[in-house]
Amino acid sequence: MNINEAICSRKSIRGFIPKPVPRALISEILETAVYAPSALNSQPWEFTVVAGGVLDKICKANIESLERGASGGPENITGLWPKDSVFRRRQVDLAKHLFSLMAIERGDTEKRNEWLKLGFRFFDAPAAIIISVDTVLSQSGPLLDIGAVMQNICLAALEHGLGTCIEDQGVFFPDVIRKYTGIDENKRIVIAIAIGYPDLGFPANKVDSGRVLAAEKTAWYGFD
Repeated sequence: MNINEAICSRKSIRGFIPKPVPRALISEILETAVYAPSALNSQPWEFTVVAGGVLDKICKANIESLERGASGGPENITGLWPKDSVFRRRQVDLAKHLFSLMAIERGDTEKRNEWLKLGFRFFDAPAAIIISVDTVLSQSGPLLDIGAVMQNICLAALEHGLGTCIEDQGVFFPDVIRKYTGIDENKRIVIAIAIGYPDLGFPANKVDSGRVLAAEKTAWYGFD
């Protein structure tokens, strides 16, 4: 698979087979990913990788927190798009596509709740990579760098037959994450990446979110 094929074939995987991912393999992926560019070579990313019993405890505590209505909220806010914007419409279109694939009807509260919980369980992936940064850094400053290293992780994972899903639901309750990991209060939890071997039969993994052509979003100046 060349780099163009990897970029164009990468997608969010929301269903995994129960096969552990070796620590050495994730380590290899991360060692590749850290060649991402960063502002003035600041390399602000820090990784916490969870699997096995630790991940099980986090998932269980996440669901318990969700069901009791515990106060929470990710330390890095994503998804705040104006209601009538094209960005919000794209989010809604994706949700409709996913719900159609998963046979979740509009009024089926039970199935919708189960789908919601799946995100808080890292989509039942066998491992998750949690990315954090030092709180001495500004809220927005390192985000471009984090985006670059996330993309590298997802692309490097493809080479080994692994799927990924970048998601913030798994880290929606930072206190849960800190309880079961060594992430200190002086680190800001930015995002998580579920990682594992894709379940090719899982309906949501067939989603095709599509992309707007670059030509529709590009202005050119100074070219003949």
